Amino acid sequence: MPKMKTHRGAAKRFKKTGSGKIKRFRAFGSHLLGKKSPGRKRRLRKSTLVKPADTKRVKLLIP
Repeated sequence: MPKMKTHRGAAKRFKKTGSGKIKRFRAFGSHLLGKKSPGRKRRLRKSTLVKPADTKRVKLLIP
């Protein structure tokens, strides 16, 4: 069996935590920021975890 290749697009967007969960950054934080409130923009800077429903799919992309 050949080695499984890492999906390079996913590797740039997701990171694995020490416990094996998948970390991601939030969407909608890069442009059209004038209409968004400061609190919303501050929350968009933080990272969050991938939902359990999508974790299995993402884990296949970043072995």
